Amino acid sequence: MSPGPFPSGVDVVIDSRTCDGIDRVCGRSVYRWTVGPLPAPSADRHPAQVRGTPKNPMSRRSLLRAFGATAAGVTLAGCGVPAAYVEPGDRAGRDTSARDHTLHFANWPLYIDTDDEDTSKRPTLDAFSKRTGISVTYTEEINDNDEFFGKISPALMNHQETGRDLIVISDWMAARFVRLGWVQEMDRAKQPNVAKYLDPQLRSPAFDKGRMHSVPWQSGITGIAYNRKKLGREIKHLSDLWADDLRGKVTLLSGLDESFALLMQSNGVDITRWKRDDFYEVCDQVEKLVKKRHIRRFTGNDYIKDLSTGDVLACQAYSGDVIQLQADNPEIEFVVPEEGAELWAESLMIPNLARHKRNAEKLIDYYYEPEVAAELATWVNYVCPVPAAREVLASSKDEEAAALAEDPLIFPDDAMRKRLAIARDITSEERTEFAKKWNSIVGL
Repeated sequence: MSPGPFPSGVDVVIDSRTCDGIDRVCGRSVYRWTVGPLPAPSADRHPAQVRGTPKNPMSRRSLLRAFGATAAGVTLAGCGVPAAYVEPGDRAGRDTSARDHTLHFANWPLYIDTDDEDTSKRPTLDAFSKRTGISVTYTEEINDNDEFFGKISPALMNHQETGRDLIVISDWMAARFVRLGWVQEMDRAKQPNVAKYLDPQLRSPAFDKGRMHSVPWQSGITGIAYNRKKLGREIKHLSDLWADDLRGKVTLLSGLDESFALLMQSNGVDITRWKRDDFYEVCDQVEKLVKKRHIRRFTGNDYIKDLSTGDVLACQAYSGDVIQLQADNPEIEFVVPEEGAELWAESLMIPNLARHKRNAEKLIDYYYEPEVAAELATWVNYVCPVPAAREVLASSKDEEAAALAEDPLIFPDDAMRKRLAIARDITSEERTEFAKKWNSIVGL
């Protein structure tokens, strides 16, 4: 049975959590299409985006979870479904950039600079349009990686246009798009700023050697956050969370892709090439902690509230969230354990058959100008993927902006960088097995 065409007027949604092996033929994978609302969205690592120091502990992930994700679909399962992989020669569409000076850019909510007096205006985008004459249609439609995968996958697997020229998704999801052949290779010769200024640590992840299909929009770190004042001691290692004085006061992230790397690093594992046994060793350790009731619960981004109220004293956390929390809770600290932490990114990608590929490449390269990257960094509490932007901020006459240049959670210093690594992604073959095991532990 072919996955298409679908009934007129029906929005088809594929839940990637149940069909990560969609690039496999039916004999080895079952495709499950759902009707009605998808399961609750996974926790995605996106702090709220506000200029300077945020005054509200609510992260962008918190806001996104409140949005929810609903979509109607059809039920379809069975055999004879053709492989969804798209060959390199079938990915490029007819590029109309030369005569059609437009671009459709799909991003997450609250993930770009806005004007202080008119939030509908986006200064960096407006400056790009003024300089190039390219009009950008900017939509904040990505609320969750899995939900967005389901939103555009029917078109991509059926070799159809998505209506988008540029998208931003987390690298663990970007790895699926690359494996499936759903995104186009960029012409780096036409992106001199990316070639020159992209953070060396982000240049060549395992899923996309040389970053030919993806370019980081922003980056971040998964580490440990804790309330030092209430705990009364310093945390340097993940194992410090298992001390008796933290029993019932610790949370871990529930998402498989978000959680496992830091736990492996505590065991001395090189997360750039971890193995199956490393995953199950982590599962055994976490199961024992759950049985001892040492772990209070597994969270999405809602650990922010628990940490700010003191219900939780230490937790697995994202660097961007902690920057926000520190504004009103200076006693909260973020730690990159001595054994290391995961460095990750959310990346810009150009979907197959995009009509304005060249325009998209121009926009990507524009955001890699240090001055533009610096302006974005003053709004986005993330690790900046353009280290040269630090010098721009350091020379700023604005004290708040200049202070950002010294924040290691935006511009990690050399000592911190030595402890950061990009984890290899979970393959299609591993995902079903690993997700079943992990979800049985965390209660999903």
